[in-house]
Amino acid sequence: MSSILVTGGTGTLGRPTVTRLRATDHQVRVLSRTAGSQHGPAVPDCVVADLTSGAGVAAAVEGADVIVHLATSQGRRDVQQARNLVAAAADVKHVIVMSIAGIDRIPLSYYRSKLAAERVVAESGVPYTILRATQFHNLIDRVLSVQRFFPAVIAPSVSLQPIAVEDVAVRLAELVDQPPVNGRAPDIGGPERRSVPELARQWKQARAARRPVVPLRLAGKTFRAFADGAAMVDGPAYGRITFGEYLG
Repeated sequence: MSSILVTGGTGTLGRPTVTRLRATDHQVRVLSRTAGSQHGPAVPDCVVADLTSGAGVAAAVEGADVIVHLATSQGRRDVQQARNLVAAAADVKHVIVMSIAGIDRIPLSYYRSKLAAERVVAESGVPYTILRATQFHNLIDRVLSVQRFFPAVIAPSVSLQPIAVEDVAVRLAELVDQPPVNGRAPDIGGPERRSVPELARQWKQARAARRPVVPLRLAGKTFRAFADGAAMVDGPAYGRITFGEYLG
């Protein structure tokens, strides 16, 4: 049994990951900025620390064999959080970092920050594994849902390979029980490659929306990278839960 610290353990991916790890009898602690969570007041085995400022991080990391780093932010805070984490992780046996498929091929500023955070961990000297996954089902759902006041559902004409957070949690639990790669584990993606307009039509039916789905093509390097499949992964699919099953 390992002592595991999960950063971002109260988030969308963190909750199923913590549940999965606890089901395998690991001793799991959750790093949070507060003793509560955005989803409820009580977080069992919570340690309070601020990854951005570094306050409390050393105490939170103390005694951990493995760190599963799921916390994420916008802009360069991801990079600073990675720096503060690895600075406190000198005695940790394995740091597992969650990242995004295609961040080295898609010119988004957020992706550049994620790539820089990967480099911070890789250059730190701590034993590590980086896992990249495709977009989560709930992200697709959220992007479509925020358009609720639009007269139509705008859907970029690109294909994606979304994956369920539950499937990602399974893979993270597998990596916890394996030695560090000191590099990237194989990227993982969902069971289907579907165009965003197709996903939007599925979403529309499941949510009983009446607005039309309008495919959209854009100019620029970012759209072209997505259109060329940069956000998808090679090889067999890892995930099992489809977007339709997620919606159901």
